[in-house]
Amino acid sequence: MVKRVTTAAKLYYRIGEVAELVGVQTHVLRYWESEFGSIRPQKSASGQRVYSHKDLERLQRVKRLLHDEGYTIAGARKKVRAAASPQATSPSKVPTQEVAARPVSSEALLVDLCELRDMISAELLALEASSSKT
Repeated sequence: MVKRVTTAAKLYYRIGEVAELVGVQTHVLRYWESEFGSIRPQKSASGQRVYSHKDLERLQRVKRLLHDEGYTIAGARKKVRAAASPQATSPSKVPTQEVAARPVSSEALLVDLCELRDMISAELLALEASSSKT
């Protein structure tokens, strides 16, 4: 059974923690990184893999596709790519009245804020890593 992680738990997880949360061994995570381009954990200053919440969600989805839904690696890769591709409707085609009338849930805002926090944290980690190398 896949454990669910709340977004408030931690900013980053090490590979052992992610392996336990997803329910696979660490070598499986490293293999999935090579097969799925969307799974790209940051590296800490010491070179360890550091996974964000988004990485964890992607890995849980990959596990569900492979183990629960029975997809092959190639099939799961196509499914992940299809989900990541931009929608057919571009934002410029959405009428402004529709955008203004659309309610925004606090949950959606929280998800957006968590994604922004993860991106900023990843940038900070990258800056720290590059500054420690010099």
